[in-house]
Amino acid sequence: MNTTQNNLKEAFAGESQASQKYLAFSKRAEKEGFRNIAKLFRTAAEAERIHAEGHLAAMDGIGRTAENLQAAIAGETYEFTQMYPPMVQQAEADGHKAKRMFDYAVKAEAVHARLYQMALEAVQQGKDLPQDKIYLCPICGDIEFGAPPEICPVCKAKGSCFIQVG
Repeated sequence: MNTTQNNLKEAFAGESQASQKYLAFSKRAEKEGFRNIAKLFRTAAEAERIHAEGHLAAMDGIGRTAENLQAAIAGETYEFTQMYPPMVQQAEADGHKAKRMFDYAVKAEAVHARLYQMALEAVQQGKDLPQDKIYLCPICGDIEFGAPPEICPVCKAKGSCFIQVG
């Protein structure tokens, strides 16, 4: 039976996926020299993100920061403990190239959960994180505070490829 709540969940998932897909399409268009098409894809991705955020808000899915951190910890923990491990096994059994990104995701999601836990502990003390420099590995999604490592602990990429976010 369709309910508005179910419709919101479906719409949120669809809009979120469209946003990410369009960002990927934008990167490809840019790489192929189609700057304005890339810009169109980026703009549409932002429009889809706006829709997704509106649906999430209508589901009361955006709480106070401590609640949001708890939800993030639960989501990341689920991903690295339950969701990705069987996906890794299946991709390995199938000899599928997806195994590489699934492997990265298992490790990176564990890092994300740990960092969110640190953030939650800070919020519970009425504080922000002391780290203002946050770095992202664009290959695997590893996140590091303070400075990028020499070598990414997840995918072994050079630390020089990390990007500072924020």
